[in-house]
Amino acid sequence: MSNQRRFRELTRVLEDTSDELDVPASKYQDAKSRYQAVGEFLGEDPRLADYDPLVYPQGSFALGTATRPINGGEYDVDSVFLLRAPPAGLVPKELKELVGDRLLSPSSRYREMIEPREGGRRCWTIQYTDTSHFHLDVLPAIPDVEALSLDALTANVKNEWIKDSIRITDSMTPEYATGWPPLSSLKNDPTRSNPSGYGKFFRERMEVQLEQLKSSLAMTKRAAEVSEIEDFEVRTPLQRLVQLLKRHRDVNFGDDDDRPISVIITTLAAQAYDNESDLGVAMLNVVPKMRSWIEDRQGVLWVPNPVNPLENFADKWEEEPRKAEVFDAWLRQVEHEHTYLLTESGFDKVGAVITNAYGERPANAAMKKLAKRTAGYASVPTLLVPAKSSVATPIVNTPTVRSQPWGN
Repeated sequence: MSNQRRFRELTRVLEDTSDELDVPASKYQDAKSRYQAVGEFLGEDPRLADYDPLVYPQGSFALGTATRPINGGEYDVDSVFLLRAPPAGLVPKELKELVGDRLLSPSSRYREMIEPREGGRRCWTIQYTDTSHFHLDVLPAIPDVEALSLDALTANVKNEWIKDSIRITDSMTPEYATGWPPLSSLKNDPTRSNPSGYGKFFRERMEVQLEQLKSSLAMTKRAAEVSEIEDFEVRTPLQRLVQLLKRHRDVNFGDDDDRPISVIITTLAAQAYDNESDLGVAMLNVVPKMRSWIEDRQGVLWVPNPVNPLENFADKWEEEPRKAEVFDAWLRQVEHEHTYLLTESGFDKVGAVITNAYGERPANAAMKKLAKRTAGYASVPTLLVPAKSSVATPIVNTPTVRSQPWGN
């Protein structure tokens, strides 16, 4: 098998693995109906209705990067409940209690589903008891009216993203019961966020590929217009890459409380992505560049929110240094494994590598498809054979810019 064909097959293996991790379109529709129903229920409360409420998704279901839960676990759906015209002087504690009082009211259909009863640090969680295997986080928020006047934001972020900035509740802030934390350009402010703007950022990073894929799907459906194709009906190489990276994290560090969080993985991958049209090339190009997007701000490691540089996604790394150490260990493991897969001997053991990386079920499914495609070739990759650790010759040229430890 030629080197070029090996690389094409490696890309197919990664794509097939991603397909096995993907969430059915029906689940995206189900998630949408769940958070819309909650938004309508909250908006029917007279105490909330006058404040122009709006509910919208955030997180992996909003970005199209959700993955099937491992071992029959639950789908984690995140939503924002925004009061677009809040009363003057509303403080975080009051905002959260307004939402909580409605969800826990005697007439609430969600009353017995709230876990924990007192709410979480930032949001209220609805634990559905049906067969959907969903839990829905509802994050109370108000507009961040200061955002468009903050130099720290406007100097680096598009106005169309900034206008979606919000203030969110966080019971761990000292001002929780009295007001909102004051502005600081050096300290992370956990009450300033912008999930809607982040969604626009993420979409822009992959817009070329997204529109091409939607156009192709529209042609396949013949009568469908591109505008009729939902974003969640297709997957770009960036979305597939994020799915693979998150599942790699789950398989290798799933029981570790300090495991890398999804928003950091997603942000670094999106920043390093350059609209590659091929998953194999995206993996090759993006992974080595991810750590270069981690900043050192006066000795504090930052993964800034690209639409709100005042929010540090890695804010817990300073308080709990092991989280940074685990992230570094995870990323080094990913770098090593995917460099190894680009070698001839690595590709010959691709079944073992992807099994260790992404789990047995998706790996077996991907390898069965590979076996059918490579039937008749003298050299066929082996399933579940431990990979060698020796250095071999890459199938294709790896990027000249290699990852460097942050802070250097």
